[in-house]
Amino acid sequence: MDILEEFEEFKKPKKALTSGATKKVIAVLVLISLIMFAKLAPYGSTQLVGDALSKQIFILYFFILSQTLGIVHEGGHGVCYILGLPQFFTALNGTLFQLGFPLGIAYYYKHKKQIFPFLIGLFIFGLSLHYTAWYVSTSHEGLFLPAYKSFLGVDAQHDFNYILSQMGLLSYEGFIAGLLRFFAYMVMFYASGKMTFLAFFGSNEKKSRRKRRFKTKK
Repeated sequence: MDILEEFEEFKKPKKALTSGATKKVIAVLVLISLIMFAKLAPYGSTQLVGDALSKQIFILYFFILSQTLGIVHEGGHGVCYILGLPQFFTALNGTLFQLGFPLGIAYYYKHKKQIFPFLIGLFIFGLSLHYTAWYVSTSHEGLFLPAYKSFLGVDAQHDFNYILSQMGLLSYEGFIAGLLRFFAYMVMFYASGKMTFLAFFGSNEKKSRRKRRFKTKK
């Protein structure tokens, strides 16, 4: 194959990475993870243990996801430290980065009109929002996080204790956390439900639309 033929081969449209079978597997895994998440979300050190294999697998999955989001979260703080931005925005920007990262992925695939990867990004955003709700709910524990609760393993400032205190909303932490948790579940339920529908019934819907268009042309 010469260079021209290789170029022509490269120009050919590639098949979608998410085939029908792959979509079904991903949809089922996401649905299972959502069900387990509602029951087992291992926030706090006391919950990070379990004998059941399913719980151990879920904890590993959650650990990988939370560490990834944690790195993005700390990156948001780091940008503010480098730029010398005000303390309030520095405290807030960690969460903004943590939520913006999966939203950015979702937006990218939405712009590319790839609905399934868009829904995966949206689902991860819901998980991140739920984690934020938990973080908000611990604001009453004090301004400083002990090292064993900190992502970096050192004593650190509790972002939302500082943010809510500055806004005079610390006494409403339970309401705010509950509201965030509600929206998080709405996002996750929507994303997982839409993925399940597309994976198992999407092809039938496409066929019916094609039939209607064909009849209209006649």
